[in-house]
Amino acid sequence: MPKTPPRLRDVYVVGVGMTPFARHEGKTVVDLGSWAIRDALGDAGLPFEAVEAAWCGHVTQGSTAGQKVVGAVGQSGIPVMNVENACASGTTAFRGAYMQVASGLADVALAVGFERMGRGALPMPKTPGEKPEAPPPEKEQSKKPPPPFPSLFAGLFREHSRRYGTTVEQMAKVGVKNHHHGALNPRAQYRDEVTVQEVLDAREIADPLTLLMCCPTGSGSAAAVLCSEDVARQAEGEAVRILASTLVSEAANTTGDALHAVVEINTRASGTAYDLAGVKPEDIEVCELHDCFAIAEILHYENLGFCERGEGGRFIDEGMSAIGGQVTVNPSGGLLAKGHPLGATGVAQVFEIVTQLRGQAGERQVQGARLGLTHCQGFGGATGVHIFTR
Repeated sequence: MPKTPPRLRDVYVVGVGMTPFARHEGKTVVDLGSWAIRDALGDAGLPFEAVEAAWCGHVTQGSTAGQKVVGAVGQSGIPVMNVENACASGTTAFRGAYMQVASGLADVALAVGFERMGRGALPMPKTPGEKPEAPPPEKEQSKKPPPPFPSLFAGLFREHSRRYGTTVEQMAKVGVKNHHHGALNPRAQYRDEVTVQEVLDAREIADPLTLLMCCPTGSGSAAAVLCSEDVARQAEGEAVRILASTLVSEAANTTGDALHAVVEINTRASGTAYDLAGVKPEDIEVCELHDCFAIAEILHYENLGFCERGEGGRFIDEGMSAIGGQVTVNPSGGLLAKGHPLGATGVAQVFEIVTQLRGQAGERQVQGARLGLTHCQGFGGATGVHIFTR
């Protein structure tokens, strides 16, 4: 595994900000993004003029959206980088800001993710140069197929179930856990407790996934202020150190294995991060991972090394990922309850881990947490993993 080059400096997060995730009718993406940035700068106790570069993650907000959002806070002429990496856009922006400071090109950098989304399922992204599909015959247009992403993850569930015996009830327990955590988070989009039966009885989206096993669409923003050690000593915000930052893309798949794309990229990204940080999976106390669908969380228990391959269902059965378990996974409520405004998610995960490591998470606090991890996968594909310590 690659090691951190000696020339890279230590990097700290000294400020975080996040809007509630919600529909936010009447608010623009500039409203939401600038809200999170101002809160992050206020948390750090730094003026906007201290920021030397900004990295902005978004997926559907259009050309130079980052300049518009950052410009609403201040127009200082700093470089503003717009990043699109599907669901990993926010974590990619955070990685960019990290590298800006670690390399010495800046002492203070801003990472912000934002998205305004409508209702309904996301379309599958098109390959560049791909011809548009012809519409189905008129007689077949009334047969509406299930949305593509839920269908993809329904297939992953069926394969995992075939190999390891994972059950629909175990997926439902992921929804129950994350909605319980979300009920404790004032910024979560959904704050209602649910039961296993309610998850199972919810409207079917793609057999066997029900509505409460799928993340909602919504709007929101999150921001983080990253800085060098010298700045961290002087900043008002309590500093959290970044032990590892990784970003990888998919390797060629010649296996024909249906689970390969979800397993290989995520085990490689997390393995590299553990090696860089000098820690093991069992050292992680709190984790925000990419639970776009309930089966994804079960898969990522295994991909991140929290349990053996095929043991993800048992992990949720035994409460190992709940607050007070072996490793608290998605104390924010995760994507299932907190919500998933695409570009905002990766930075929102950082918000939660920093809040946890500072001991400021209120009712959802993981007591004594000192080591946390964020994981975000964008299908297409990219995965970012970051490890933090107090």
